[in-house]
Amino acid sequence: MTDEQPEERRMRNRALIAASLQKGPSGKTPSDPEQKQDRESGKSRFRRWGPAGAGVLFLLGKLKFLLPLFKFLKFGSMLSMLVMVWVYATIWGLPFAVGFVLLIFVHEMGHALVLRWLGIDAGAPVFIPFVGAVIAMRGVPRNAYVESLVGIGGPALGSLAAAFCLLVGWMTDKPFWYALASTGFLINLFNMIPISPMDGGRIVGVISRWFWAVGYAVGIAVFLKTHSPILFLILLLGLFSLGKTLKGPREGYYDVPNRLRVQMGVAYFGLIVLLTLGMKAAQGPLAHITDSSF
Repeated sequence: MTDEQPEERRMRNRALIAASLQKGPSGKTPSDPEQKQDRESGKSRFRRWGPAGAGVLFLLGKLKFLLPLFKFLKFGSMLSMLVMVWVYATIWGLPFAVGFVLLIFVHEMGHALVLRWLGIDAGAPVFIPFVGAVIAMRGVPRNAYVESLVGIGGPALGSLAAAFCLLVGWMTDKPFWYALASTGFLINLFNMIPISPMDGGRIVGVISRWFWAVGYAVGIAVFLKTHSPILFLILLLGLFSLGKTLKGPREGYYDVPNRLRVQMGVAYFGLIVLLTLGMKAAQGPLAHITDSSF
């Protein structure tokens, strides 16, 4: 009986990133000989993608409107980003780890763009392995609608980044890009769960606070099935802040015109549909992979 080839095993792992993201790191240690072999293979793939990567960086360099976003990155923020890349590189290899962290970075920059547009001061993003990244608002939104705009900014821009990976996958027929796209859609879809402090929890407050009850019911059901420590932490944090969230930071916080509630509702549910369709489109080519061609 022949063992599964390292490339095939790694491709299968990436196709099942959804379970890995919620359950945390694998049981293998960085010293595992198989993982050392994986990392060496990952380095060779990284070199093979070098010219394409350089081209993408060149194009991004021409997009001058992105430069103010990178000014958010302080030394501590950049260091946490590099640490996160290193941690995931020990599991998935360097190329996929870089792509994964960049997807999270684009998501956070979506929040940053909206915050700057609204004139709300915020800190630099901080990256936390197996959790994600956060941007702390130093100002308070004037009402629930403004908070929902900040909340949906991350998933909106993050979905575009995932769609870009899917487009490259269609153009190159490379499983790497399909796996990255599937992961990107999943990250943003997970953040749309209507539980505070998730992005979805910030968004649905302006639509109807009853959605929080639905979110917690679904979240508890999923936790009982998956026993995800990350989901448990989210539910716990949400419960601790539930009273303050329901009340709002000031009187009249949730007094928003109905037309704005409807607009945000259409945007919220529409984005969920698009993310779901995008994830299915990315997972389709991965379902029939028999050998890796990264």
